[in-house]
Order: sequence, then C-alpha cells, then structure tokens
Amino acid sequence: MKTIRMTVGQALVRFLDQQYIERDGKENKFVTGVIGIFGHGNVLGFGEALAHYDNPDFAFIGGKNEQDMAHIATGYAKQMGRMRIYACTSSIGPGAANMVTAAATATVNRIPALYFPSDVYATRQPDPVLQQVETASNYTVTTNDAFRAVCKYWDRVDRPEQLMTACLNAFRVLTDPAETGACCISLPQDVQGEAYDFPDYFFGKRVWTVDRRPVTEEQLQKLAARLASSRRPVVICGGGVGYADAAAELMDFCETFRVPMVETAAGKGLIPWEKPYNMGGGGTTGNAAANRMLQGADLVLSIGARLNDFITCSKGGFREDATLISINLNRFDSFKMDGVSVQADAKKALSQLTEALRNGNWRSAYTDEYEKEKAAWLDEVAAQERRKDPNGLRMTEVLQQLNRGVEEDAIIVAASGSLPGELQKAWRVHKPGTYHLEYGYSCMGYEISGALGAKIAAPDQPVYALLGDGVFFMAHSDIHTSLQEHKKLIIIVFDNMGHQCIHELQTSNGVCSFGTDFRYRNDRPKGWIEDKVPVDFAMIARGYGAKGYTARTLEEFQTALQNAQREEITTLIDVKTEPFSWLPRYESWWRVGLAEVSEHESVRKARQEIDEHLKLVRQY
Repeated sequence: MKTIRMTVGQALVRFLDQQYIERDGKENKFVTGVIGIFGHGNVLGFGEALAHYDNPDFAFIGGKNEQDMAHIATGYAKQMGRMRIYACTSSIGPGAANMVTAAATATVNRIPALYFPSDVYATRQPDPVLQQVETASNYTVTTNDAFRAVCKYWDRVDRPEQLMTACLNAFRVLTDPAETGACCISLPQDVQGEAYDFPDYFFGKRVWTVDRRPVTEEQLQKLAARLASSRRPVVICGGGVGYADAAAELMDFCETFRVPMVETAAGKGLIPWEKPYNMGGGGTTGNAAANRMLQGADLVLSIGARLNDFITCSKGGFREDATLISINLNRFDSFKMDGVSVQADAKKALSQLTEALRNGNWRSAYTDEYEKEKAAWLDEVAAQERRKDPNGLRMTEVLQQLNRGVEEDAIIVAASGSLPGELQKAWRVHKPGTYHLEYGYSCMGYEISGALGAKIAAPDQPVYALLGDGVFFMAHSDIHTSLQEHKKLIIIVFDNMGHQCIHELQTSNGVCSFGTDFRYRNDRPKGWIEDKVPVDFAMIARGYGAKGYTARTLEEFQTALQNAQREEITTLIDVKTEPFSWLPRYESWWRVGLAEVSEHESVRKARQEIDEHLKLVRQY
C-alpha cells in the first residue's frame, strides 16, 4: 500500500478538494473551499495546511464572526441547491461555540453544512488551556459537545487515523438528501499538526452519487386510488420540490388534474406566481386565497415539506376529515401529523403519480373556484398597497415598490421578523431561484451573511438582503466581508425602532407593551419613556466603506433604490417605516404559549380564544 506522510490538517485539505457529487448524470465539485477565522487552535494546524495548499480553485474566505461566516456557507449551499458547499473552520472555545446557532439553522433547513471547530489538546498535557471549558464530572466534554444537539453527524478526531472514517461518515450524511444537515468534526489543536502515513487512495477523486428513490408499485397504486377518490385536493409545495428539481413535474401535475397549490416559505417561487393554480403562500403567514383552499380541501398532498406550525396553522389549517399524504425523502418528515407516508424523491414520485392518474382519466372537481379566490386576493393586495399611514411609510407599500423595482433575476434574502410574512403573502417571484428565505429556524442575523453566500453562489445576479433594525443590531459585520470579496449586496433595513412583530404578538394577546420598543430608559427599574432611540443605519454602512442612503418617503426610497442599483459596491438603504404597517393575518391561526391565569382581563380573554381554537385542531 502506498502512503503519503502529512499532517491531519494537510490531509484534510487534500481530501476536501477531491470530493464530487453527481445527480442525473451531472457531476460537479462538491467542496468549493473553506470559510474561516483563524485563532488559538486552528491557525497553526488546519490554517497552515490551507495557507500552503497550492490550488487556486480551492478558495478561502475570511469571516468576521463565526456564526456569520457559517451563515455565509449555509446561504451558499442553499442557493446552489445543496450541490456545493463551503466548509467552516474556527478556533477553540468561543470561536467554536459561535457556530452552534448556524449549525442549528442549517440542520433545521436541511442544508448541508460542514464544520471543523478546533478543540482542546487530545494529550491533555497543557490543560487547562486558554478558552477551555472544564467539566469536572466528565473530562471528555468540551465546548464542541454543544454541536451534538444541532448536527446530523458529530465526531472528534483524537488520533490522526480517525480522520478517514470521520470524513467519510460526514460526507455520507452531507450528500444524502434525506438526512443532510450540519456535520461537525472536532479537531483537537495538537492533532491537527500531527503527522501520519495516510494511504494514497484516501486522496483519490471520490464521487458521491445522489440516487432518486421511486415510489414502490404497490404504494403508487394506493396513492393514486386515494387521490382519484378525492374531489377537492390541494398540494403543499415544500422546499424539497426545489432541491429535487421537480418544479416542472409539479406544474404538469397541477395543470393536468386542475389541482391548486399553496407554497411554504421554502417552496415559494418554484412555480411562476402567474400560474392560475398557484395560490401563493399558505398557513399562518399565508394569504386568504391559499388558506381558504386548504381549509376546504378533502385531501392535502404535501410534497417535500416539513409541515411546521406555520404552514399547518398549528395543525388547525386543514379539515379534520381531510386526508393528509406526505411525499418526502425524509421518513421522519413524511410521518408528521399521522399522514400517509410516502418516502420518495419528489421528481420521481410526481412523474409516477401523474402517469398513473392520467391513465385513469381523473381530474379534480374544481370549476373556477381557485381562480376566483386568487383574483380576490390580488385585489386585496392592491387595496392594501393604496392604504397610507399619515405618520409615515408603510412596509407594505415599500415592499410592493421594491418588488416592481428589482431586476428580474434579482435574489432576495430574508429570515426573520415581520418580513417573511409580508413576502409570503404578497411577493411576486419573477424567476425560480430568486426567493431565498431561511424560515425554518428564522434565525435573526442570517440575512446579510446568507445574502453574501447567495451572491458568492450567483455572482452575476443582483442580491438583496431584507431585514429589520432589530436584526441589523445582531449581525452586520459581513458588510465588510462583502467589500473585501468584491461581492456587491443591496441591503434594505426596515427601521421601525423595535422588535415590532413581537410587539404585535405581545399586545394582540392582551399583554402590555413591554421590552420590544427601542426606547430610552426612565428612572424606574422596568420602565421606558416614550422617546425612541434613533439610529442612522446608512451612516454605519458608510463607516464600513459601503454606500448608504436614507428614505423617509416612497419617493426617496425609489430614488435610493435606483442609486443603489447603479453603485458598484455594497449599498445599504435605511428605510424609516411605521410600526405594524404590514398586511394583516388572513384566515389563519398560530398557537402561542400564553398564561393560563392572569390578573388582567385582556390576557384572560386572549387565553380563552386560544383554548377555543385548541378544540378544533388535530391532536398528534
């Protein structure tokens, strides 16, 4: 056996550069490079290997915050349809811990993410070292054990030869569309620099094949029979439709059998919004037309969806007697809400199902109901846009202006606050692949970093990050990274001076306004005065070296948007909007944990309404 003597760090870089992925006969490189921040633990091990690795096609990007750099990697992998990734490396202790939130974000959204957090010494001889967490009852526990709860695969390389099985198992998970998510391989800082005689075949080109799992013939017949017996079916289009490249098959299914479709946050934009059967976003943040169709359905066909509480209205959005069928590669997801489980690839399953139903000459019993519902909804959106707030700008009118003003191939990125609901209801997607929402974990701080990842994945397309002021406070250092990497972003900050969607959730359930506005404190321990604390976000952007504009009127926003599109570097538009200036809820409900007992009548009344809703929802 031929061997090559090198350090663990050097072997890891060489291995990563030889990983490829193949689907439907198309092969491409899987690992584009590494994003990292060097520090105590990785700069002289993995960092030395990266610094001296001689391949210009294996990129390195320097981050500014470990959570943010890992979000860049997630945004990149999501925009690439899970067919390419960046790995991430950090120092030990706090550097590693910072990536845990991003790991959870990737896992919840079923996005492949690979982390190499540095760890304490495997020899234990210098212990306790700087930034080491010591657990007296179990000395093997380190900061990196925090990744166990949020990763689909976790390992620690305490000896050089362990690197091989650790890497192979991680890539087994990363390239499995049913099980993909975050994978963590902890690298003790001494082991990174240790040498070993690695077999040369470990460094050969390795192609990971993504197979398409079909529906079994027996299950297909049962599935076709259930659908053929329904009269008013509705399809839920989840993100799995996009990752399976199954949009064309879904369009064929809906058009052939006249079946309306509603979108999840991850599935939105896969089907052109103009299609008459595309009812738009459904669920808690959905529109009236989509939710009415779901409520009237006798069969709900969920395809590639996680069926979280937002699309199901906390399990109260479907008829109690409606049949639920879930087509999903992930068996865990396919069994949710006690549905009929079909574990299969979305593209393959839709093709098989369409053929089986076409042979039986089946069509739904709909006439023009869903076309009328959609027309009524579009009228409602137009009416809402015409509404004005005498105090200032409404978020709804700004977003509609933005929707008309962005380039046809522009990618928008959002994740948290009130924006995902506004976009889910009313944003019109011009082209597939341009609607990039992280709403599985709804991670505040993903927006700018995720947008940078999307821009790296699609350098020739304009990319917009949409976020609120509360989000901006959490994470904006990748403005600097975007300048460093020559990747222009247009960042639009909706400044309503508070966590206003949470403020609305609070006050609409009988709780007084508390801790959600950004106000100056008064002399009481829990008190705030009326004046809010103003922030010039455009100035912050200019401080980084980016461009910055401020808009207080729709005309100023239009001008700022045009200027931003002409700029050659990252540009931020600070839009001053009024609180609670978004679209209302339509035909939906969301279960929240409100106090069962309270001295306040408003809270007791809100709790009574929740209890009444709970009588109507499915119990699983």
